[in-house]
Amino acid sequence: MQTDVIVVGAGPTGLMLAHELSLAGVTVVVLEKERTRSTQSRAGGLQPRTAEVLDLRGLLEPLLADAPPQEGTGGHFAMLPVELDCRPWRTRYPRPVTLPQAQLEAFLEQRLRERGVPVLRGHAVTTVEQDTEGVSAGGIRGSYLVACDGAHSAVRRLLGVPFPGRTSGVSAVAADITLAARTDAVPGARRHFSEYVRASADFFGVLHPLDGDRYRLIFGKLSGDGPGREVPVAPEEIREVLHSVYGPGTELGELCAASRFGDATRQVERYREGRVLFAGDAAHIHMPIGGQGVNLGVQDAMNLGWKLAAAVRGWAPAGLLDSYHDERHPVAARVLQHTRAQAVLMNPGRNQDVAAVRDLMTELLRLPDTHRYISGMMSGLDIRYDGLGARMVDLDLTTEHGPTRMSELMHSGRGLLLSLDGKQRPVGGRSDRVDHITAKTADHVTAKTEEEGEALLIRPDGYVAWTAGDGTPLESALARWFG
Repeated sequence: MQTDVIVVGAGPTGLMLAHELSLAGVTVVVLEKERTRSTQSRAGGLQPRTAEVLDLRGLLEPLLADAPPQEGTGGHFAMLPVELDCRPWRTRYPRPVTLPQAQLEAFLEQRLRERGVPVLRGHAVTTVEQDTEGVSAGGIRGSYLVACDGAHSAVRRLLGVPFPGRTSGVSAVAADITLAARTDAVPGARRHFSEYVRASADFFGVLHPLDGDRYRLIFGKLSGDGPGREVPVAPEEIREVLHSVYGPGTELGELCAASRFGDATRQVERYREGRVLFAGDAAHIHMPIGGQGVNLGVQDAMNLGWKLAAAVRGWAPAGLLDSYHDERHPVAARVLQHTRAQAVLMNPGRNQDVAAVRDLMTELLRLPDTHRYISGMMSGLDIRYDGLGARMVDLDLTTEHGPTRMSELMHSGRGLLLSLDGKQRPVGGRSDRVDHITAKTADHVTAKTEEEGEALLIRPDGYVAWTAGDGTPLESALARWFG
């Protein structure tokens, strides 16, 4: 089989990347070793920037159509008792969007099928061979291959790509369960994440409701080594934790799904090896805290998709594909750093010295400037790449066709030249990759920022690449990003 791009891995990163490539007119095949999709909840929500990214492609509204009503609380940092509020970042999604990862994957896979993109399950990659013309894997030949196959990436191993970092020092479990009986210690409604944390003499536990009668239980031992990663999680292990942390009156109903995890932090040194690129957990891993993994992976896909499509279609300017590493590697490195800090601050063992630092950090987090900084970092709304403006705010606009939003103008996956002064500006024969729209901001929008002005050039991933007031010719910006 011949295709333009081979994507290995059908998690959120791989599926989102395949969607972006397909939207750009590039043929793509997704290979997934597992025959069936995991039903485990895993990540329980979408950070605000992930929600914005999905909205840029018109995916968020249909994704949430069958989801329960949004009643979530603000995000958290290190499970501190302060709800993170992202309203200062001018987003339509000031709180994380409650949605299990399994539901996101099912939705994206269905969208790919509707677009005619093959998702080949039970298709493990055992060989990867590349040359100057392309890459082959699993009997398929493509111009490029993107490894989105997780922390234990087969592609990374087959190519001998180093994965430097720190090994895991803890062993914990995440399990989806139902309860046959419960005590008052079990939360009965959604609360801020900090209110779910409990500990006994032997274990820490985080138990919170999911959909229906299911709960997600995260737990680990407070001392001593836990079972190895490959040891299956048994119902007896769950029962012991429930009795210890939530009282002997709390009884397990059903163990629906479970997995073990640790706090290892690793990152590949280069996100590109010839015609093979790395994204999501195949490129970086960290302790799963606060939905950071999905946030990173989906934005990896959004950053890479249009650049890789440009390379395949032959119009990519010099350095465009390599800018994927230059922009995304520092973002992941920062997440690895702050998740390590959070792992210390969470303090399930109730260390008194760490507790003092937690109290101080809680006070600081209630200060507006600190709160804005941390909320921007955890949500991904503060990301800013070298030489670019910030993410484009989703403004209410009026075009010749009536009211709309900035995000609705980017469903095509192309760049957007947005003229707010009514002037026509040439895109120099790039109409197949840049849409030019004239619009006016809604009457109630009066404040102007550097992301708003007479005219703006917005990349397909939603970041401002040029404004009429920055002193750079529009043609230079168009040539830099769109050939």
